Amino acid sequence: MLKNEFQIVNIRVSPCTVLSPMAGVTDAPFRRLCRVLSGNRMGLLVSEFVSTDGASPFILKNRKQLIFYPEERPFGIQIFGRHPERMAYAAHVLESLKPDYIEVNAGCPVPKVAGKGGGAGLLKDLPRLKEILCEVKKAVSVPMTLKCRVGWDENSINVMETLKIAEGEGADMLTVHGRTRVQGYNGFANWDLIGEVASAARIPVVGNGDVNSVKFALECLEKYDVKGVSIGRAAMHNPWLFGEIADALEGKAPRVVTAEEACSVFKTYYDFMMEESTSTPFGALGRLKQLAARLCKGFVPETPEFRQKVLTSQSPEEFFERVELFKDYAKANAMTFAPERLMNLNGRKEDTISFERQFKG
Repeated sequence: MLKNEFQIVNIRVSPCTVLSPMAGVTDAPFRRLCRVLSGNRMGLLVSEFVSTDGASPFILKNRKQLIFYPEERPFGIQIFGRHPERMAYAAHVLESLKPDYIEVNAGCPVPKVAGKGGGAGLLKDLPRLKEILCEVKKAVSVPMTLKCRVGWDENSINVMETLKIAEGEGADMLTVHGRTRVQGYNGFANWDLIGEVASAARIPVVGNGDVNSVKFALECLEKYDVKGVSIGRAAMHNPWLFGEIADALEGKAPRVVTAEEACSVFKTYYDFMMEESTSTPFGALGRLKQLAARLCKGFVPETPEFRQKVLTSQSPEEFFERVELFKDYAKANAMTFAPERLMNLNGRKEDTISFERQFKG
């Protein structure tokens, strides 16, 4: 039996999956949608990352990315920045929201973050990262975790040094994205390197990168010493993935999601969005279209006509009318939902890329 849970200090993580934070995607409505579709079987949820480099002192007002619900626990808030004192103060303030843990981001590759010395930019200044972890650890009583990349570029792979710093400054978990900052999201994550880090670590290590199917998740858990897998962009195309992995870890037979069932998630997602005081029907419509564009790629057979109709809807009402008509069509034609046939992470079809090649990085 594969490992199905692990501990972060006193936090039980079961199953051993994490929804990677993605700015503009993994807000509370999307996180709640994934949790519902998983049958409440997701290990960790994390906020969209929160900047600490803005106004000083750090304030909580007007930060909608900090909204979370009791059913999301265990839940962490991820922070980024380059100033140790600001990072520590923000972590202290954020602890008043009672997250289960605080995570430091040393992995974001976006130029406006990494280029200013935050996120993955900290991998070019490990003494600063060390100071940030030291100060944040002193500022909070909840567990502190770190997310990083393997290095800035192929000539500066320093993830082992990052691990030593994290352990030395009291980090309680390390999540490693198996790409460099220069790679961004191109190419393949280096899981062999992630595995080396996990084998050397005294703290739990979670692997991140290219986990886009049940098969890949299970092979990573079996082949390497990682305690869990973190899933990012694949969840945008298949929010059922966490439940599918949980089923496999529990020894259950794979379930088939039909195209009709896939279309049923839009109403749930919309309702979650409209529970937010900051949401508007027009804004929610935009998010519905984003999700629809991704899910349509997994419909078999492909349905460009339906995709065009929902993406040109002018209101939520029109969107749902068109979805209901399509659900009847999908049911009558026994259409299925098969996102695993796509390699959406790197713009290639998954069936043309072997598992072994993915592990070469």
